[in-house]
Amino acid sequence: MSDQSTFDLAKSGTFKMGSHTVKRIGYGAMQLAGPGVFGPPKDRAAAIAVLRAAIEAGVDHIDTSDFYGPHVTNQIIREALHPYPDNLTIVTKVSAKRGPNAEWLPAMSKEELIAAVHDNLRNLGLDVIDIVNFRSMHGIHGPAEGSIEEQVTVLADLKRQGLIRHIGVSNVTPIQIAEARKITEIVCVQNQYNLAHREDDAFIDQLAKEGTAYVPFFPLGGFSPLQSSTLSDVAARLNATPMQVALAWLLQRSPNILLIPGTSSIGHLKENLAAGELDLPEDALSELDGIAGKKAA
Repeated sequence: MSDQSTFDLAKSGTFKMGSHTVKRIGYGAMQLAGPGVFGPPKDRAAAIAVLRAAIEAGVDHIDTSDFYGPHVTNQIIREALHPYPDNLTIVTKVSAKRGPNAEWLPAMSKEELIAAVHDNLRNLGLDVIDIVNFRSMHGIHGPAEGSIEEQVTVLADLKRQGLIRHIGVSNVTPIQIAEARKITEIVCVQNQYNLAHREDDAFIDQLAKEGTAYVPFFPLGGFSPLQSSTLSDVAARLNATPMQVALAWLLQRSPNILLIPGTSSIGHLKENLAAGELDLPEDALSELDGIAGKKAA
């Protein structure tokens, strides 16, 4: 399974984000920039090839941001894919910027948010962005409470101006999405969630009932050695990679989950996309569901 070269992305189904219906396995472009998501990639031609391979394989959802690089990732996407396929949904995010030493800094003022949207439009070569996610910076390493009304209002104004079609939120709590929904429709939530970090379990279930997409990032982020060992054992029995099993588990977790695994390698891209073909048996699901409780090393 891990070396599968042909796959049917439609097998995993589709889900809607506003007016856009996308396949449940997309592509995250963060790794197309240089080390630390800063500066240009070592091999720009390889980055372009990965993007074109993703589209050729049937990917219709790309996640990006102009603060990847900064600017680099969006410029590579434009070079590789513009003019874009009619069915391609491009999702970006705003509220951060990069410092001179590659640090991640908040950029949540009205002026910074407006400038960020225009940077995305310019570097992607678009007149309107399909979806813009506001990433809350109240917590850097995870959601933290704090009002996002001012920032979402700025994006809602840009939506009314026709520069944005839909708005999503990232790194948020249920209280924050409720606040955002009072201002505008929220079509997706993007938070960290995986086999080892399941704090959003109830949140995902609620969003599924409401028909809102949930887009988890870092599918293998923050695993302890014991948790990684359990995942690797299950993957070996299924003749799959740990990443494929982690992605397949997310697909089976809830129908509103959309995946955006990223890579700068065509080989890894094919492995990630093939995860949609992997049906996890009940015994594997049971073992995987127990990973979150295995905190010890």
